[in-house]
Amino acid sequence: MQKGNIGVTTENIFPVIKKFLYSDHEIFLREMVSNAVDATQKLKTLKANGDFNGEEGDLTVRVTLNEKEKTLTISDRGIGMTAEEIDKYINQIAFSGVTDFLDKYKDQANQIIGHFGLGFYSSFMVSERVEIVTRSWQEGAKAVRWTCDGSPEFTIEDAEKKDRGTDIILHIADDCKEFLEKQRIESLLQKYCKFMTVPVSFGKRQEWKDGKMQDTDDDNIINNVEPLWTKTPSTLKDEDYKSFYRALYPMQDEPLFWIHLNVDYPFNLTGILYFPRVKSSIELQPGKIQLYCNQVFVTDQVEGIVPQFLTLLHGVIDSPDIPLNVSRSYLQSDANVKKISTYITKKVADRLKSIFNENRKEYEEKWDDLKLFINYGMLTEESFYDRAKDFALFKDIEGKYFTFDEYKTLIEGEQKDKDGTLVYLYATDKDEQYAYIEAAKQKGYSVLLMDGQLDTPVVSMLEQKLEKSRFTRVDGDIIERLIPKEDEKKTELTTEETDNLSAVFNTQLPKLDKAEFHVEVQSLGKQAQPVVITQSEYMRRMKEMSRYQTGMAFYGQMPDMYTLVLNSDHPLVKRVLGDTTANTAEALKPILAELKGQEARLAAIRQTQDKKKYDELTQEDKDMKAEAEKAVEEQKAKRTEVIANYAKGNDIVHQLIDLALLQNGMLKGAALSAFLQRSVSMIK
Repeated sequence: MQKGNIGVTTENIFPVIKKFLYSDHEIFLREMVSNAVDATQKLKTLKANGDFNGEEGDLTVRVTLNEKEKTLTISDRGIGMTAEEIDKYINQIAFSGVTDFLDKYKDQANQIIGHFGLGFYSSFMVSERVEIVTRSWQEGAKAVRWTCDGSPEFTIEDAEKKDRGTDIILHIADDCKEFLEKQRIESLLQKYCKFMTVPVSFGKRQEWKDGKMQDTDDDNIINNVEPLWTKTPSTLKDEDYKSFYRALYPMQDEPLFWIHLNVDYPFNLTGILYFPRVKSSIELQPGKIQLYCNQVFVTDQVEGIVPQFLTLLHGVIDSPDIPLNVSRSYLQSDANVKKISTYITKKVADRLKSIFNENRKEYEEKWDDLKLFINYGMLTEESFYDRAKDFALFKDIEGKYFTFDEYKTLIEGEQKDKDGTLVYLYATDKDEQYAYIEAAKQKGYSVLLMDGQLDTPVVSMLEQKLEKSRFTRVDGDIIERLIPKEDEKKTELTTEETDNLSAVFNTQLPKLDKAEFHVEVQSLGKQAQPVVITQSEYMRRMKEMSRYQTGMAFYGQMPDMYTLVLNSDHPLVKRVLGDTTANTAEALKPILAELKGQEARLAAIRQTQDKKKYDELTQEDKDMKAEAEKAVEEQKAKRTEVIANYAKGNDIVHQLIDLALLQNGMLKGAALSAFLQRSVSMIK
């Protein structure tokens, strides 16, 4: 028997491993099984080169759980080790010193393992004692047993082992009993070892018999040694790809299509990326793209490793150029990983463009499912926008599809305003905005349907990208002002008539939660609607953008801003004005006379005080101005009160307001009931 100390410059390596690798302690199983697979692959290489002449036999790597003995054993029939090789590969751990070690790697658990070749020693994260029973493939080699209890001391002695290969026996520590649970071990093997290159078995395959699940004589092989991405694309059918997708994501809908990655220069990369159906929300869920190194699972947290929009894809990326034992922070800064990221972005864009070019009809049929992904990519990745602008589509309210260039050609004849700006009209809901859409169509305008989750930020992006263009929602203004062709037509009403008409409607508008109304009087022609509600394009867009950008959250707290536009040319509006004038003239006469007098007084005061600097004004000057302003406001309030008392009983005013609200889906509950009753009584 040989005894000795592991060759390290400090005696507390194991507490360091325990402490700083603990958050990743489950990776010990990946390391153990990977080592067993490597040993098996080396034997196959020796056999292929003619250095090993024996029988390979069964090369399955076996993981065995013994709950009673509290052991987990990983066994292989690979090349095994001699006592000298154990001393070389297990006992000699060379690194500079614990202080530098802790300072440099204390926050990078995986990198500790990779940098110092401590894959085997990760077993001590979960074990109170580890045994190695091994026998080399070399002729005449003797079996040896290596034992260590988590201190620098170890023993090596002769052992009984008939066959070549290695058994790693982990005596699981009391604080890691979860690794004595069959379900836990099976889930870890499925996570890390599902596609390793050598068969890995865990227990026996079970089947239902005599009313319960029972073991069969067959090994429970948990991995597929030849996953689909390792095969030549030309040998595969669509059903092969769909079947593999179902195996990866059992509960997902069938994918739209896929990309088979296969490149060997300037780096090695294989894999399959699937386009899922993404409609209602951005499903940025971790674990949708799995990163592998030579069929060994590395991570499913690929944010920062691939561009953010690609995390919407599902599938597998495998590259030997991605180190197995490194942290995500290392991956994100690695030059090879960045090249891979750029390559995948290009391949995704190329694939989309080829589908668009080769079968546009199929592409258009899938656009509603692809749209969110492509929009997200254009918003977050400049290089992707540069490629995607050729195959990104607009969809109009008729369901027709256009590329950006095609749609520009379609509308540039009719939809330029008087300043030469190209105006893209769009709707977000065909039913709710039906009347506005129809008004636009009657003008000969085309209207886009932009009802997607990311369409608001996309609209803002396109206004920056497309030359001299702007986007306006069809209910953002009256149709004459959506694309102004000439200077606005002035109303023929006097200022007093305009003020009175505005007051009639303003005083009768309902108080809606988180909504503010402003009344405008416009000359729109006899054929136009009498009353139209529009919503501020700027404020509405800012409120929608606040959902995506935390810095704009204050916009989300602001009320919705609406404008009630009164058509002074419409007979009903003229009738309301005439009735109001006839019924309020007597009551308003003294108020208006006093108002004019107070306004004249205020104007004279302002004219005098405007000639002085603010610090030259006396307190008496300020008080005089404030008193005059107050007097004006008091008379305006009296005028408004008189008009409001009359308007309260004017059914036409209430009917027009309610019709405008109803058109915008804003008339509900008691107000809707009152409208219906009023409508019936007016018909009588």
